[in-house]
Order: sequence, then structure tokens, then C-alpha cells
Amino acid sequence: MIEIKILEENDYQLIQVEGDVDASSSIELDNALKKASESAHKILVDLEGLQYISSAGLGVFISYLEDLKAKNIKMVLFGMQPKVLEVFQILGLQNLIAIADNKDESLSLLNE
Repeated sequence: MIEIKILEENDYQLIQVEGDVDASSSIELDNALKKASESAHKILVDLEGLQYISSAGLGVFISYLEDLKAKNIKMVLFGMQPKVLEVFQILGLQNLIAIADNKDESLSLLNE
């Protein structure tokens, strides 16, 4: 079960993800990132409520990296649970995707 909300805040889009991102729900994450990348120059992804992410979910984030770079869109993920962060770190994704501990830190990364 996954719940994704997209909120318009100041000069960025905030995507809130709650629940599990697996092969079936990764489509919803893909749709949210697609929608945000069509209208925003800055995207924050709040993963505080994310309990689990599968390789399909990770693949969604990875699949947007080149597109976001080409469009000059900044994306920062924040608020990961330790076990979710560990998955990103094992794969070395912190070298490809900006990851912050909390919203304040992610906003400062967005505005660099």
C-alpha cells in the first residue's frame, strides 16, 4: 500500500511518499515524479513515511536522473528511515542523488 501526495510549496514541488514502494506501486511514484518534473525546477521528495523500497522503486528514481539533469531540475530526497537509507547507500545512490536528513537540510541543498 502506498500513498503519494504532491504539494506546491514556494518555488518547489514536494512529493510525500508513505508506505511501501514495490513493483506494483512504483508506477505511482513514477507518475508523481513525471508530473512534478513537467512543471517544477525543484523537487523535494519526503520519504519519512516510506517503510520499504524495492529495486523497482529505486529504478524509478534512477530513471529520472538524466531527464532531470537535462531539464536543469534539482531533486533532493529526505527523511529516509535507516533501513531505507541503507539500501540507497549499499547501491551508492547517495553519489548520484542528493539525500538529506530532514526538510530544512534538503531546502538548503535545493537552493545551493
